[in-house]
Amino acid sequence: MKTKDTPKNKLIRVIFKILIFAIILTGAAYLFVFLTGYRLVVYKSDAGDTRFIGKIGKNKEPSVGNVYFPDGSKAKINLEENRIEYSDGSVYVGETAELHPHGYGKLTFLSGEYYEGDFVYGQMTGYGVYVYASVIGDRYEGYMENGKRNGTGKYTWADGSYYEGSYKNDMKNGEGRYIWADGSSYTGAYVNDVKNGKGVYEYVNGDKYDGDFVNDVREGEGTYVWENGESYTGGFKDDMMDGHGTYTWTTGRTYEGTFSKNRIVWERD
Repeated sequence: MKTKDTPKNKLIRVIFKILIFAIILTGAAYLFVFLTGYRLVVYKSDAGDTRFIGKIGKNKEPSVGNVYFPDGSKAKINLEENRIEYSDGSVYVGETAELHPHGYGKLTFLSGEYYEGDFVYGQMTGYGVYVYASVIGDRYEGYMENGKRNGTGKYTWADGSYYEGSYKNDMKNGEGRYIWADGSSYTGAYVNDVKNGKGVYEYVNGDKYDGDFVNDVREGEGTYVWENGESYTGGFKDDMMDGHGTYTWTTGRTYEGTFSKNRIVWERD
């Protein structure tokens, strides 16, 4: 008995032919890719999959092709030249591992600023130099962790002033020394980019303060010596003499007692 050629049967045959054609086409594509040396390589990590499509080198590792990163960005890679060109315009030249900057290299951004130094799987981590764009003119040399200043380092501003000391999370933290362009300086403790703790501030006019700082101002106990030789040792608040202290004149005369907002509080007997 002959099967009736219904529209449904025709549709099934069409779909079947399309599937066969798709399989043949896919096989041909894979054969072409295989014969020409192109491969798909996937590197898995906690951040997601990094995919490479391109030519494989003699060491059976990715050589030249396109890279697709977990965050959606992409790059053209040429490991024969140790070069990665990212879609945002930045260019890396140096050592790599699993398609990421790893080891020593130089990453140049579209703005013109660049970092040259150590990398760990794509992150600026280790010792290096970061040169900011010419419109800024700043420069940092020291230790980095995941793209932030961490550890000891030296930051130099375009005007010639610089800070050399300890960093954490891109901010001055710990002991360090700041030299301003006018020659004044501070040596002491920092917390989150501001002077906090013990320190010595030497002013360009020759004055000197040695004592406590809170949030960038003289506060606590300390000694202030003027360029003319006069001095004060005692309490400070809001950058002013405040509390109990001793003031000494160049003649040798002294006053010990209470101060408030830089003034002596004369006490009656």
